[in-house]
Amino acid sequence: MDQSAIDALRTAPVAQGKLWINGEPVAAADGGEMEIHSPADGTLLTTVARGTRHDADRAVAAARAAFEDGRWSALAPTARKKIMLRWADLMEAEMLPLAVLGVRDNGTEIGMALRAEPGSAITTIRYYAEAADKINGEIAPTSPDVLGLIHREPVGVVAAIIPWNFPLMIGAWKLGPALAAGNSVVLKPSETASLSLLRMVELAHEAGIPPGVLNIVTGDGAVVGDALGRSMDVDVIVFTGSGATGRRLLQASAETNLKRCYLELGGKSANVVFSDAPNLEEAAKVSAGGIFRNSGQVCVAGSRLLVERAIHDEFVAMMAEAAQAMKVGDPLDLSTQSGAVNNPTQLERNLGLVETAQREGGEVVTGGSAILEETGGTYMAPTLITGVEENHTIAREEVFGPVLAVTPFDTEEEAIRLANASDYGLAGGTWTGDLSRAHRMIRAMKTGVVHVNTYGGPDVTVPLGGVKQSGNGHDKSLHAFDKYLDLKTAWIKL
Repeated sequence: MDQSAIDALRTAPVAQGKLWINGEPVAAADGGEMEIHSPADGTLLTTVARGTRHDADRAVAAARAAFEDGRWSALAPTARKKIMLRWADLMEAEMLPLAVLGVRDNGTEIGMALRAEPGSAITTIRYYAEAADKINGEIAPTSPDVLGLIHREPVGVVAAIIPWNFPLMIGAWKLGPALAAGNSVVLKPSETASLSLLRMVELAHEAGIPPGVLNIVTGDGAVVGDALGRSMDVDVIVFTGSGATGRRLLQASAETNLKRCYLELGGKSANVVFSDAPNLEEAAKVSAGGIFRNSGQVCVAGSRLLVERAIHDEFVAMMAEAAQAMKVGDPLDLSTQSGAVNNPTQLERNLGLVETAQREGGEVVTGGSAILEETGGTYMAPTLITGVEENHTIAREEVFGPVLAVTPFDTEEEAIRLANASDYGLAGGTWTGDLSRAHRMIRAMKTGVVHVNTYGGPDVTVPLGGVKQSGNGHDKSLHAFDKYLDLKTAWIKL
C-alpha cells in the first residue's frame, strides 16, 4: 500500500451521518446530533444523528415488517448469496477509503485496520454468503411409520450492538450469519466509532439488500441500546462490549420478552511463557504485538503475562525492549505500529489503573503515561508492569489499553492455576516446545481460545467465544449460525 494514497484521504470531507431506517437515510426524530472527533488529533470530523428511543422503535418496526412479508427471509438462499457477494465486492472496491475513514474515527493503526477492518469484513461477508445455500435441515432416525423432520428457520429480528475497537470486523461477524440465515437486523454502533459502519450499511443497500432488512441507529447506548434491549419485537440481541452493559441487556430481556442475549464481554487473557519455548525472542516480539497493537484495544489481548521464573528477568527485558521499540503515533502512517486510544475517557481509565497497580506494589518497567499530547490526540506509551500478584486490580480488571501485567510462576501447575484465576475466559496462550505440555495447557486453560506458540490470528473458519464472565455464544465459523436459526420439529404420521 502506498503512503501517498493514504495521505490523499487523510483530510477528505466526511459526510454527515444519518440513520438508515427502512432503506432510507433519515435524521433523528428530534433532530439531535453528536459531534465526532478523531482520536488521532482531536479534530472534528463530522456529526452523526443522535438516535432516540422512537428511532430505535421505528427501526425495529421496519425490520419486523421486512421479516414478516418475506422480502428477505423468504428469498431463495442463492438470491441472498448473490446480494451479499455484491455487497462484499462494493466494500472491496473502496477498501482503502473505508479503512482510512475507520482509522480517523477510532484510531487503529492503518496497517492493522486494512487487514482487520474492511479486509476482514469483506472475507466474513463472503464466507457467510457462500454458506447461505448450504444450511440443511435433518431427517430424524424414527420408526418406519413416522417421518421426523428438523427445520432450521431464521429467528426474526436481530439487534446487534457493536463496540468501537473493530466496528467493521465485529459488525461483519454479526451481520454475515444473521443476514445469510434470512433475518432482519437493527445495528447499533458505538458512539465513538460509527462512520465506517454507516458506509457499510449504505453499500449494503446499493448491493440490493431490501428496505427494512438492515437498519442502523446511531446514538447513546443508554438510549438506543436500552430501547433495543427492551423492545418486545426484538428476538435476539448480539453484543460485544463491557460486562456492565451485558448485564443490563440481560436484565432488560428478563423484564420484557425474554429475548435471547449472546454476549462477548471481553477478557483478561493469560499468555503463559515456559522456559522451553522454542524461540524466546520471537515469543517476546509476538507477545508484545498481542497486547500493544491497536493500543491494547483488543478483546483477546494477552494482557496477563505469566513467565516461568527461570527466564523471568531475561524475558521481561526482551518485552521491555519490544515495547520501547514499538512506534506509537499517527495511525494513518504505515510505519506506525500502535495508534491512538479511542477516546479521552478510556485513556484516563487506563492511566488510573496504572496508578492503582503501583499503589498495590507493581513496578512500571516502561511506559505508564500519556504521550504525544501536543498532537491533540489520545496516545499512551506501551506499558509493562512487573511484580503483579493475582489479587492485584491490574491482574483482575480488563484495562482495554496498552498495559501488560507480569507475574512469575515456578511450575506448570502454578501456571495453570494463575491462568485460570480470572473471572474471564475468552482467550489465552502458551509458549512451549513440549508437545505434551502444549496439549495439557490447551485442556487445562478455561478459555474459548488457546494460542500455542503464537498470539492472535485465528480466522473466520474457527469460532470465537468465551466462558465464565466473558459471555456466551460464538462469533465466526459455521457455529455462529446457531445464534440466528431456530430448530423446528415436524412429526409426521405416515
